[in-house]
Amino acid sequence: MKKFNLNSTVGEVKKYFGKDGELLFPVDRFFENEETLNEISNSSHYIWYSHINPNTTVDIINYLAEEQAKRKIFYSIYSDDEIRQDPSKADTGLYFFKGKKGAPFAINNAGGGFAYVAGMQDSFPHALYLSKKGYNAFALIYRPAHPYEDLARAITYIYDHAEQLEIDKNHYSLWGGSAGARMAAELGNLEVLHQLTQRTDIPQADSVIMQYTGFSRVSRFDAPTYVCVGDNDWIANWETMKMRLFYLNKMEIPTEFHVYHGLGHGFGLGDGTVAEGWINDAIKFCQLNMNER
Repeated sequence: MKKFNLNSTVGEVKKYFGKDGELLFPVDRFFENEETLNEISNSSHYIWYSHINPNTTVDIINYLAEEQAKRKIFYSIYSDDEIRQDPSKADTGLYFFKGKKGAPFAINNAGGGFAYVAGMQDSFPHALYLSKKGYNAFALIYRPAHPYEDLARAITYIYDHAEQLEIDKNHYSLWGGSAGARMAAELGNLEVLHQLTQRTDIPQADSVIMQYTGFSRVSRFDAPTYVCVGDNDWIANWETMKMRLFYLNKMEIPTEFHVYHGLGHGFGLGDGTVAEGWINDAIKFCQLNMNER
């Protein structure tokens, strides 16, 4: 029997998960404890996002509830000493959607305009789907003011705790939508990875998966890149990403590009839209570039 349903409230969810539930909902936006999961699953709460499915929200919460009874689901990426020195670091961490033992991992970075973290629409659904396909998937909750620093720490944390987490530390992908896509692209660049982690032993991501953003910088140190966008996106022009991949191709960096007619910003998994199923194409892209590295 499922623990939560559409009428379950934010407060009930937080109480059930205890400390592990503090970051399930954006800390930089106001969510009433009395609001139901159905009432928060809209673009008024998750601004800049569309096609939010409240049933997906319930599925994610129930999955995590079932997993919490068996294992650890949330990992802090900063130590207690670091959090004491900078309390803002308490608002970070990784929700772990476990896949097959020894399988590659994926870090999912939600967007939110670097104002908040839209995890319930833009990283939790992806992580849950990837875990069902066998990948060890993480959803990063980061500080909007320090996104790249937090992603660098998350990569380092997972790499250094690979044995405990039972993952393949040498093969991974970085996923993101909107602001999260910019994070994935930045840390997918080998030079930036070395600079921000201050490590050279951590390998570059096998691939970067980007949704609906306007990121344009290119470098010969960028990772293979998959992009999906809508041509009715009034926030991020799809042609910017098409041009970026054109230049990556000229550098002989593998790419794949999908543009969906009539679709706007923040469509997430795209269930019920013309983009439905895009994530399967992205998984194939990851597998291909993992094998070729």
